Amino acid sequence: DVEVELSATPRAGLHRYRLPSGKPTHVVLDLEHRDRVLESEIVVVSNTEIAGFRRSTAWAVDQVVYFSAQFSRPFKVRLAKDDEFVEGDRIEGTNCKAVLDFGHGGGEIMIRVGISAVDVDGARRNVETEIPRFDMPAVRDDARAAWAEALDRFRIEGANDSEKTIFSTALYHSFLAPNLFSDIDGRYRGMDGEVHTAEERNHYTVFSLWDTYRATHPLLTIVEPERTREFLEVFLAQYEQGGRLPVWELAANETDCMIGYHSVSVIADAWTKGLTTDDGEALLEAMLDSARRDHFGLESYQRDGFISVDYESESVSKTLEYAYDDWCIARMAEALGKDRITAEFDLRAQAWRHLFDPRSGFMRPRQNGGWMEPYDPRQVDFHHTEANGWQYRFAVPHDVEGMIDAMGGDERFVAALDSLFDISPETTGRAQADITGQIGQYAHGNEPSHHMGWLYHFAGRPDQSARRIDRIRREMYSPEPDGLIGNEDCGQMSSWYVFAAMGLYPVAPGDGQYVIVPAQFSSVSIDLPNGETFTVRREGDGAFVDSVELNGTPLDRSFI
Repeated sequence: DVEVELSATPRAGLHRYRLPSGKPTHVVLDLEHRDRVLESEIVVVSNTEIAGFRRSTAWAVDQVVYFSAQFSRPFKVRLAKDDEFVEGDRIEGTNCKAVLDFGHGGGEIMIRVGISAVDVDGARRNVETEIPRFDMPAVRDDARAAWAEALDRFRIEGANDSEKTIFSTALYHSFLAPNLFSDIDGRYRGMDGEVHTAEERNHYTVFSLWDTYRATHPLLTIVEPERTREFLEVFLAQYEQGGRLPVWELAANETDCMIGYHSVSVIADAWTKGLTTDDGEALLEAMLDSARRDHFGLESYQRDGFISVDYESESVSKTLEYAYDDWCIARMAEALGKDRITAEFDLRAQAWRHLFDPRSGFMRPRQNGGWMEPYDPRQVDFHHTEANGWQYRFAVPHDVEGMIDAMGGDERFVAALDSLFDISPETTGRAQADITGQIGQYAHGNEPSHHMGWLYHFAGRPDQSARRIDRIRREMYSPEPDGLIGNEDCGQMSSWYVFAAMGLYPVAPGDGQYVIVPAQFSSVSIDLPNGETFTVRREGDGAFVDSVELNGTPLDRSFI
């Protein structure tokens, strides 16, 4: 019988609870709940404010959250340490709780909560600046307006209600991460654990780059170019403070939970699109640092041109993703006029050829200089990342033409793609929860497959791309609670859909190209930050494209 309302500003939250009258009314603050606590503190500041911090370890090995919680009604409070009530107005430890007593009156309680990764003062400033009054309608309306500003850049025509829900939800998910990580005064916790100040920019966290480099970040370059420039500055700050570019950063911690060094993809893609900063040379230096390390198989990769199973797990996936990342470094070096570096990394980007077996047409694990035997491309094993040989067979987004040539030409390549979608979805080997949303061995529920339905374009069969993409759009997304076929992964699953609904996709972020299929709706428009509008219009409902025009001029190719 408690009515709960919650809303938020960028750095604070507002709670409103309506409780039944005549019953004891309490709020419990539990700092133990969630992951393992390293240390925490609760301080009773007054009879309307409670503050403190929580330091924990889990995915982020050292995550710190400071808070200031301010109440609309005075309370009496009892503090508990290790589940025993103690005297005083301050406690610290690994199991700290507070019980706030508001009497027997029930009624309404509102709470303003500011958070900070820096200190309690920062949390207090955040909440008092962003939520100066206990005004739920104002905070809610501001939050709604902020989301409307983001989502209303897009307009669609010719969609039914379910499709509008799917598209709007996909946009919402696409904009949820990265998360704001700097206080109202610009202070933030850096990768070195120290407090820094971002001058005239925001600082961010939650860079799920193995996922989001594929579609989420390319989408943000279009609709939020200034925030993308901030991301590049954040990357550089993380390199300077933590010693390397982020791989999968969370709360000023490098988790290293995925493979590759895909921050270089985000940098190169932004730079290719003209989203430059004054730090091009410094960014390239940081990119080179990521590529020239000797961890996670890079020593074997640089020495031999590929990673052998004798040296590193997930060797196939790491080799292929390093190769794409190296191609991104080459594009950045080329843009900066660094010819020697361009040549070096264009060569490294061909590392996929060392794993390509011309007899089977698959990228195979290498062992002791030869092929690992026996080999079953359906097998989910520790030579691939959340996948099998089928799902990494086409993982050369930066050199599709070279892959087609290696497979024997357009017809054989198309046949190989067809077999990916048409073969039995059965896998062998270990269980892998990430392999979901299967059409044959294509697994839309995880990122390695996301570019594959678009690859028919490169073999002269965009009609086949259109057929595959249309099926994925229709079958893998719904307006129901289980409306995504796999892990959202900080927006990537939804960003794929946003692009696909427009009929566009960046197969290789960094080259500035988008392949074309018919849009899902009769019209999709984006209001761009420069004041212009980009619109995709579809005339007719046929399965095949008769003609394409760009700004009224016939287009004789299947990409822009």
